[in-house]
Amino acid sequence: MRILKLLLLSLFALPSPWVRAQTFFKDKEALFTEPKQYVTYFTAQPPLIDGNLNEPVWQAAPWSDTFMDIEGEAKPKPTYQTRFKMLWNDTCLFVAAELQEPQVWATLKKHDAIIYHDNDFEIFIDPDNDGRHYYEIEVNAFNTLFDLFLDKPYRNGGIAVIPWQAEGLQSRVQVQGTINQPQDTDKSWTVEMAIPFRAIAKNNKSFTPQDKDFWRINFSRVQWDVFVKNNAYVKVTNAQGKVNPEHNWVWSPQGVINMHFPERWGYLFFSRQAVAEETTPAFALPYAEKQKKYLWYLYYQQREYYQKHQHYARSFSDLGLPQNSSIKIDDKLNYFKLETSTHQFMAYVTGPDAVTYTINQDGYIQKLSPKKGP
Repeated sequence: MRILKLLLLSLFALPSPWVRAQTFFKDKEALFTEPKQYVTYFTAQPPLIDGNLNEPVWQAAPWSDTFMDIEGEAKPKPTYQTRFKMLWNDTCLFVAAELQEPQVWATLKKHDAIIYHDNDFEIFIDPDNDGRHYYEIEVNAFNTLFDLFLDKPYRNGGIAVIPWQAEGLQSRVQVQGTINQPQDTDKSWTVEMAIPFRAIAKNNKSFTPQDKDFWRINFSRVQWDVFVKNNAYVKVTNAQGKVNPEHNWVWSPQGVINMHFPERWGYLFFSRQAVAEETTPAFALPYAEKQKKYLWYLYYQQREYYQKHQHYARSFSDLGLPQNSSIKIDDKLNYFKLETSTHQFMAYVTGPDAVTYTINQDGYIQKLSPKKGP
């Protein structure tokens, strides 16, 4: 072990450390706020999927924090409250959501229509936290679904696989009021879903969680400004006749108006503990997740550099950082390395356990195991 440490020190030896951790993400602070966390409890009695959230099994489950603007706390608070709660069993993830809304409306009734053209509720799931191979499910107040799969984010050339179906998914909506009736005032609409684990698979392997596993997940609400014309809801337009941009309200802020930054999604922690038990398990952010933040910073910096120069930075100094850099994360020294060609790069971080994580130009993170001695 001592020889391995000496090799690492010689490989990543530094004349000077990087800036202090708390100032490291300067000018990109909104992209590095700590994602939200939610503990979902095991239930032996699955809820009836009917849009009614008053069942005893749901009453015991905790509500999430209320949604905020997609860019974070610096932006105005949403006009209407949105929140969710979750449960799970050996076959499904159960999701319940409440969306306050004085005028509930919807237009789309065909499966896989572009549901966010209506007001909608959206779920984004990355079960293995690889920043790729993730799932999106959208629903409007008519309970019309839009489900799709992406092998990687759009920024990296990902293409939405709309023919993908969340097989076995159950979804129901209840409106606490009357849909598409401008004459009265509504209270809200509620969504209830059962998402089978077998529907979320990669290479024919489903992601059935175990106790203390975690996924990356986020929730979004798209809300349009509308007015009533001829007893119907019409989207507000600007002076040029263009529809005003939608509002994007989310559970865990992205820091950017783009839900397809899966590294910014929240953490869903699975507890085998029953929801009625008094002791609440704490979710401890794994050390590797803290290390990956710095890799993502290098990824964002490299993308900006490439846009300006049409090639990636060949050294940390090109990115405004000391060459052969290191930084302390939770008072533990981590070492960084950069390998670059014109159109590709690989950044490395090696922690005190000698485990290395890498990120490349596609935002793909891998874990490299320590090399064993002869």
